[in-house]
Amino acid sequence: MSTLPKVAWIGLGIMGSPMSENLIKAGYSVTGFTLEQDKLDRLTAAGGTAAKSIAEAVRDADVIVTMVPASPQVEAIAYGPDGILENARSGALLVDMSSITPQTSVDLAKAAKDKGIRVLDAPVSGGEAGAIEAVLSIMVGGEQDDFDAAKPLLEALGKTIVLCGPHGSGQTVKAANQLIVAVNIQACAEAVVFLEKSGVDLTAALDVLNGGLAGSTVLTRKKDNFLNRDFKPGFRIDLHHKDMGIVTDAARNVGAALPVGAVVAQLVASLRAQGDGGLDHSALLRSVERLSGAQL
Repeated sequence: MSTLPKVAWIGLGIMGSPMSENLIKAGYSVTGFTLEQDKLDRLTAAGGTAAKSIAEAVRDADVIVTMVPASPQVEAIAYGPDGILENARSGALLVDMSSITPQTSVDLAKAAKDKGIRVLDAPVSGGEAGAIEAVLSIMVGGEQDDFDAAKPLLEALGKTIVLCGPHGSGQTVKAANQLIVAVNIQACAEAVVFLEKSGVDLTAALDVLNGGLAGSTVLTRKKDNFLNRDFKPGFRIDLHHKDMGIVTDAARNVGAALPVGAVVAQLVASLRAQGDGGLDHSALLRSVERLSGAQL
């Protein structure tokens, strides 16, 4: 009989499904809930248990992991008579791996404390590939003891796992991560269009660039997207638009200027307004191509 904590998993999307499956592979008992039946069927096929409600999923759980798109969804699943806080047992550990505003995480931790529930904010970076391969970077906010308790579970999901500070700190670092990623993708997209219009062998150029100071995880992960114009979503423009809103608002609140970030945030918003919100964020290439007169 397993001595590992019982896990409830809420949210089985592009990231949540492979992450929950990695916990199952690591020997954890996982009971999941999401709104899409096909995602519940996938969890069951992987060896997990499907619940009919949040309350059913969390009732006997030692650890509750949430992975949903944004702050409104976190609030919807956490609060209210059918939510996590009303139905989880006292002493349970809630690990919210969604990317939300730092203030939402702070407020959730405060409300959960009144119920005897411990909370960590633990957003991730690495995209769908990182989730599948269990090599995510996980940035955590909360108490040291709770982080120590959660770390073995988090090690089944990622490779770089760091406690960044008190509640909300994980979300602040994730916002910075999304700023860096967006600017990096935009720079790569501009380089791709420049290289192609110059008649250079794009594959060779990206290979040599990625071997020097211009190299990055973004270029490694997204090179094939650029080469093949394959924008199947690993991380959607819609979600990166949400994250750029988080980082620009948070930066304004602390008085930090983000001149390049503000421009890229507008480019992400523009791409979304043109109907490309459901595409992978590497589709920023499409925006540069439009500005450069390319026929898409």
